[in-house]
Amino acid sequence: MTQGWTFDGQGWLQVGELLLAFVLSALVGLERHLRGKSAGLRTQAIVGTAAALFLLVSKYGFSDVLSDHVVLDPSRVAAQIVSGIGFLGAGLILTRRGAVRGLTTAASVWETAAIGMAAGAGLWLLALVVTALHFAIAYGLTGLARRLSGGRENQLQLEVVYADGRGLLRELLPAVTSSGWTVARVQPVLASAGSAGVALELSGSGARDQLIATLSGIDGVSTVQVLAEDEE
Repeated sequence: MTQGWTFDGQGWLQVGELLLAFVLSALVGLERHLRGKSAGLRTQAIVGTAAALFLLVSKYGFSDVLSDHVVLDPSRVAAQIVSGIGFLGAGLILTRRGAVRGLTTAASVWETAAIGMAAGAGLWLLALVVTALHFAIAYGLTGLARRLSGGRENQLQLEVVYADGRGLLRELLPAVTSSGWTVARVQPVLASAGSAGVALELSGSGARDQLIATLSGIDGVSTVQVLAEDEE
């Protein structure tokens, strides 16, 4: 250690821990992004990397003020990360008509913060395991839950933009019902010149991805976008 500038806690080990937090949280964010969730790639990557940085600051940032008379608890910053992420996750949860949406996405933000904290603490194996478990939950347990639910109806909102003047709405609605969904509401939305758009509120037990593929395959449909989805 030299007088003036000190680089304690700023070595390649800490840089590697930050990079590990970034990579793992970005992987979680990629899964959320591919599913069209509000907290996607950028949000999750920022949360995980920032959580790792907070933990590193907690571990190394106050070494210059420690003495026989000054004792700090490094776990206090980590505890505040958990509280702060709770407020961020609460903003992602929406309740509409008795259905709770965004709960899984909010939980994933909390999980990403934990992964970042583990990486920042040097617990790289735990961070890797939890990241792997996230994908097992997202892709493995989702299908299992749907089978165990006995056909429980899900809520889905889609925005479909299609060529105007070709009567495509008469094709869209039967395609929706034949895919295992019921149309609860149809609302026109603004679209570019030569195009028309509708927002569809759906309920059913069909597969979301299959429905989107079916609608996108109709000649004249330009975009199909998920606006909201009922989540556990």
